[in-house]
Amino acid sequence: MPGLLLGDEFPNFDADTTIGPIKFHDFLGSSWGILFSHPKDFTPVCTTELACACRVSEEFTKRGVKMIALSVDSVEDHHSWSKDVMGFNGSSEGSLPFPIIADDKRLLSVQLGMLDPDERDKDGMPLTARCVFVIGPDKRLKLSILYPATTGRNFDELLRVIDSLQLTAQKKVATPVDWKPGEKVMVIPSLSEAEAAALFPNGVTTTEVPSGKKYLRYTQL
Repeated sequence: MPGLLLGDEFPNFDADTTIGPIKFHDFLGSSWGILFSHPKDFTPVCTTELACACRVSEEFTKRGVKMIALSVDSVEDHHSWSKDVMGFNGSSEGSLPFPIIADDKRLLSVQLGMLDPDERDKDGMPLTARCVFVIGPDKRLKLSILYPATTGRNFDELLRVIDSLQLTAQKKVATPVDWKPGEKVMVIPSLSEAEAAALFPNGVTTTEVPSGKKYLRYTQL
């Protein structure tokens, strides 16, 4: 099954969506983007995920990230399902704050390597896995996460990794395990001590390890 690797240019596909036809790169413009797929409309885990995505949509907007979902059903079904999603959130509003791509022929799902061979609908057709693609303003793939259809995603984690991606795209740093915005970051190994001292005026601290190698370097931005 074809798929995408980190750094690949994301396909500039045409698609029908709940906001009308789009060309993907035009939809993104100069923004970051997140595309998250769903196995099928009117299914339980997907409904909870879309409801959560609605609740945190402003957090993605703050970060300059355009959201777009995908499911293997028609635009008409998406509009109807959206009412359930908003109702689950306790809202009478039937529209979502982001579009859903209609992929009822599964063309995009195949192109992007989204199909889950172990999960099928009542007609025996494979469903999409829960893919997450984060695309940078350069239209290249920055992050790819693949969940099985039976496991719902964590949107707090998606926001956390976007914070890391956006920070490390601008600064010569990496983010350690469980990092959150505002915490110390790590100096990348390719920087010399002199370069690090010049780049990070708040100073660089090094954690000692038995090997004696000075690669665990931290700084506060």
